[in-house]
Amino acid sequence: MTNASNPPPQGLRRDRQIAGTVNRQDRIALLVTPALLLVVALFLCPFVFGLVLSFSTHQGASFANYIKFFSTAFQRETIWTTLWLSLPATLINIGFALPIAFVTRRHPFQRTLTTVLVVPITLGTVLIAEGLLLYLGPQGWLSRFLIFLHLSASPVHLTHNYWGVFLSLVLSGFPFAYLLLLSYLTGIDPALPQAAATLGASPRKQFIHVYLPLLIPGLAIAFCLSFVQAFSVFPSAVLLGAPAGPTRVISIAAYQAAFEDYDYSMASAIAIIMAGVQLVVVVLVLGLRGLFYRGPTGGAKG
Repeated sequence: MTNASNPPPQGLRRDRQIAGTVNRQDRIALLVTPALLLVVALFLCPFVFGLVLSFSTHQGASFANYIKFFSTAFQRETIWTTLWLSLPATLINIGFALPIAFVTRRHPFQRTLTTVLVVPITLGTVLIAEGLLLYLGPQGWLSRFLIFLHLSASPVHLTHNYWGVFLSLVLSGFPFAYLLLLSYLTGIDPALPQAAATLGASPRKQFIHVYLPLLIPGLAIAFCLSFVQAFSVFPSAVLLGAPAGPTRVISIAAYQAAFEDYDYSMASAIAIIMAGVQLVVVVLVLGLRGLFYRGPTGGAKG
């Protein structure tokens, strides 16, 4: 039996520390297990099933579906159409969200401003599309207003084309990017820019040398999540675009293969290609993040 005057040997203390660490890890593993099972049930199993199904053809397992997709220009071009919509929309959302989040992070009416700015995310893409049809259609309010002011001699066509889908992605994606960047900005310790200011750094230099390096990881994550959200566009491309022409995105190609042609293996192959393109962009962005900044991923408040 040990007491204060007779401490346990060093080896025994080390064994107790190791046992305590193992017990904590076991408890953490038990907490993670439900989430892990949910991911396996709702993501991993359907993904594996879809991957196997994408190689299934009437001739057996082969790459026929992938070869058919990439050899058909009408199908292959859906990748570039989707990228041409999602990448600019993501860049604009991040570009506008960053300065607005930076200005409103300590504004006295931050909660009110945040509530107003995130209203579009509560409406849903279908309701946003219906609203844009009323505002931006050939007989919409904007077109009538421009004709009334003699700024346009004919109705303005901003729907059923590229611009209708693009504006919908901006409206629905901006609140998402804004909330992500606002959370990163408010998590930066205010003592860091204050210390830089005492050393003579101007607000511009504080942003470039203090805020921006700490925001690089957050910017990369916000870009990736916003891009994935925009790349999966479907309702807007149907309601506001031309799904048989300029805005035939890859999700429409997958839908048509599954529910019009009833070719589920081809639809699965298109979905896997869609996931592959998103993965390439995400890996590229996360890889470029390391070129700009290496160090702590945040300057959180103590």
